Amino acid sequence: MPSDALRRPLASCLLVPSAALLWGLHSSLLSPALALILATLYDASTADIGWSLAIYNAGGFIASIVLPAWADRRRTYLPMLMAAAVLTIALAAALAAVSTLPLATVALVVLGGPAGLGTTMLFAHLRDVGAATSTIVDTRAIISAAWMGGPPLATAIIGSAGARGILLALVVIAVVNIVTTAVMMRQHRSAAAETPEPTRSPHTLPPGSRTATVVIIGAFVLFQATNATAMTFMALYVTETVGLGVMWAGIVLGVAAALEVPALMIIGRLGDRISHLTLVAVGAVLSAVYYAGLMLVSEPVLLLVLQIPNALGFAAISGIGLALFLDLIPGAGMSTGLFMNARRVGAVLSGPIIAAGALPLLGQRGIFMICAVLTLIGLGMIPLAKRLAEEPAETPKEAAAS
Repeated sequence: MPSDALRRPLASCLLVPSAALLWGLHSSLLSPALALILATLYDASTADIGWSLAIYNAGGFIASIVLPAWADRRRTYLPMLMAAAVLTIALAAALAAVSTLPLATVALVVLGGPAGLGTTMLFAHLRDVGAATSTIVDTRAIISAAWMGGPPLATAIIGSAGARGILLALVVIAVVNIVTTAVMMRQHRSAAAETPEPTRSPHTLPPGSRTATVVIIGAFVLFQATNATAMTFMALYVTETVGLGVMWAGIVLGVAAALEVPALMIIGRLGDRISHLTLVAVGAVLSAVYYAGLMLVSEPVLLLVLQIPNALGFAAISGIGLALFLDLIPGAGMSTGLFMNARRVGAVLSGPIIAAGALPLLGQRGIFMICAVLTLIGLGMIPLAKRLAEEPAETPKEAAAS
């Protein structure tokens, strides 16, 4: 009896980390390899790949708004998680079966968009069952760890088994995901009688505070845009402007990735005791310090030291930021979907920021000056959203008084 009692809690504790690792592998295998899959299986040109991926991402953007809102109304996060795994198998089968790029693009939109919501539904489920901030951020850290190993694994699979090997790997991951989700659903049903309706966070914005919600999303779009800019441009910046060898670019990116996971775990623990708004504000300041430091850096040691505030700032914005969205925006699925979409839009905006480096008055160092300024603007938008959220609550009283 004691051994059974110990095994059940251990299995329960491993379910969410296992699901996070699997969904992290899902995205980190598919995303880097998708362009190569389209080129190899359908002889797509560079322009064709660009249009196909743009349509796919637009479909994913819509799916991550519509489907989480539907799940919120029914609290069906785990069934949606199961559906995402099943659709992953359908997507892999469709990509292997079709022979033209238009049909592959249709499969990516119809099947790939909903299949990519696994991470969103996992975080929504965690909030729905009342998970602590540390649990949510630790889960985010596991996904980051999966991204450290996913792209090298994808290239190894492609090198040995070709593009279809990635599709087979996705099927294997999806099958394990189905098993994991089925166990989670069974445990959730058995605990349903003891699970109360999720309590409304005292920080949640009023449902009618659309302006405040838009301001918060805008702030995180800026945060994600600057983060995407730094990550995308780092290798070129290190070699062309700082004047170091390409090896140093790899070292810097590797150190940043290695620090990301422990930074998320540290910030997650603090999130259980310190206001999420405060931690996001500190993270924004640290990120601004990082970008300002990149403007001035000229030797490798400082470049490596700057990865410490970079990792802590990223952890606060990407980890605590997710918990903040879950606190402020009603609906666990909708809030998570909006957070993921803020990252997508930010990645798009990183292009014009990088392009600004071609201006004579700015240069490549000016790119990071723009990043620092945009980060501080985003920081100021968070308390602005809180003030805007208070205005609708006062209007009925004012109307009654008049």
